[in-house]
Amino acid sequence: MRERTRHLVAALTGLGLVALGPGLAPGFVLSYDMVFVPDPAFTRLTFGLTGIVPRHVPSDAVVTALATVIPADAVQKLVLLAIFVMACTAAASLVPSERMAPRLAAGVCYAWNPFVAERLLLGQWALLLGYAALPWAVAAAARTDEPGGGRRLVRALIPAAIGGFAALAVSGLTALVVALVTVRGRGAVKVVGAAAVLSLPWLVPGLLRPGGLPLDDTAVDLFAARADTPFGTLGSLLALGGVWNGETVPSGYGTPVIASLWLIVVIGALAAYWAWCREPAWRRGAAVAAGVGFAVAALGAVAAPVLEGLVGLWPGFAVLRDGQQFVAPLAVVVAVGLGTAADRAAAARLPGVALAAVAVPVFLLPTLAWGAAGDLRAVRYPDDWARARRIVDGDPAKGDVLVLPWAAYRSYPWNHGRRVLDPLPRYLHRRVVVNDAVTVGGTTVAPEDPKAVRLAPATTSAAALRDAGVRYVVVDAETAAHRPAGEVREVLRGRDLVVYRIDGSAAPPGDGVPVAPAVAAWAVTGLAVAWSIGVPRATLSLPLLGSIKPRSRRTP
Repeated sequence: MRERTRHLVAALTGLGLVALGPGLAPGFVLSYDMVFVPDPAFTRLTFGLTGIVPRHVPSDAVVTALATVIPADAVQKLVLLAIFVMACTAAASLVPSERMAPRLAAGVCYAWNPFVAERLLLGQWALLLGYAALPWAVAAAARTDEPGGGRRLVRALIPAAIGGFAALAVSGLTALVVALVTVRGRGAVKVVGAAAVLSLPWLVPGLLRPGGLPLDDTAVDLFAARADTPFGTLGSLLALGGVWNGETVPSGYGTPVIASLWLIVVIGALAAYWAWCREPAWRRGAAVAAGVGFAVAALGAVAAPVLEGLVGLWPGFAVLRDGQQFVAPLAVVVAVGLGTAADRAAAARLPGVALAAVAVPVFLLPTLAWGAAGDLRAVRYPDDWARARRIVDGDPAKGDVLVLPWAAYRSYPWNHGRRVLDPLPRYLHRRVVVNDAVTVGGTTVAPEDPKAVRLAPATTSAAALRDAGVRYVVVDAETAAHRPAGEVREVLRGRDLVVYRIDGSAAPPGDGVPVAPAVAAWAVTGLAVAWSIGVPRATLSLPLLGSIKPRSRRTP
């Protein structure tokens, strides 16, 4: 079994290498929300203490910690590769079979599908980190009534906890439904407790930020699932696609022939799951979770007023606006169903069919290979950026940094024109203010950073920026078109970046989140994680290691 385990891990690692391709070259892959920077530092932003919505907590802190040991671009590559390896291994662990081909079929299907491709192009690596470990969370939620069930559940949710609020929302909802169906109330209480404790690093700063959680129910329609196949929104979601951003649909996907073949595979896998995957304890719970997730995914598209009402009732329901992310539990069921079908074929002495089940996801979605057909390429930050950091971070005077043009996303020539969230807030080691309003299809979602809201009318006036505590203005695109009016000193001019200094700036107001509650939140979560892994060696069964061989045909 150990030999087969090594072969399984090697095969799944190779799958990740094929998928990432040019993204594994030296440098950073920058795409939409995927922002990694060289030599990141722990700042107030890292822990969500600047007053912005802490969507990047605690993932940024984990990346920064890893980057103190190995180069930051290597950290990104290891994280992206780990997503593919974990996703494959976790899905393979749920197939109640000793055969390699069925387990590979489930693993490849779970790691290589439209959901993964679209979320990867959207740069949501943190969400995919939770997605990768979701099959372990499903198995753990069904066993919360067993000795050590609480510890096992927390361990299975750690990748989602690192991913942050969206990843933990998807995994937590899935685990909650599985627990309710399989072990009833007590298990559900454990799931809620585990998810709540693991959420504290981002939940506490979010609740304590100035103005509390943002309330904007106008964005429901903008981020609702969209049709990316000929089968409409619901058909696209069933096929594990339907992302709201049409620019992140992999090339070639959605054509009538490919979409039809992929939908046939999905429906066949669901039928196999229902007919043949009967023994595992989590089987019924996972199916119900897939149904609930599909309903949530479709909510914004088919019942937008209902979701708008929920967001208006409590802003935390805004996590449901990007509904497509909740088809993740359906992907678990589809992958296990395909693996189960492959196992039946292998048992019937049809090895060719079993091997075809392994290859079919890659065959139907070939443009996920090689960095999504070359879209995800590693690039290096220009030398101008490093010079700007030395100037800004080496200045002992206090003051914030304002970034122009006044927009959240950039399309740099050195990044091959691919859109990316402005990296400067992470690249520079002092408070950086950007316009975090997001425009989709001509409609703009209101900005959430209180400081950005206050500075919006003053971005063209050096005097107003000086009074607001802005020390530097950095123009990182269209460098010739932006210069604040008034007394500013140009301290750097390069092809890719211009930096202006405003002398005599007032001290920036301290309007962020208090440190003490955030420290307490991290301490509680850290203790919970330590408790979950601090068990005797004889009973330690980390999901990655303990789930390769099924415990029995009843439980994975």
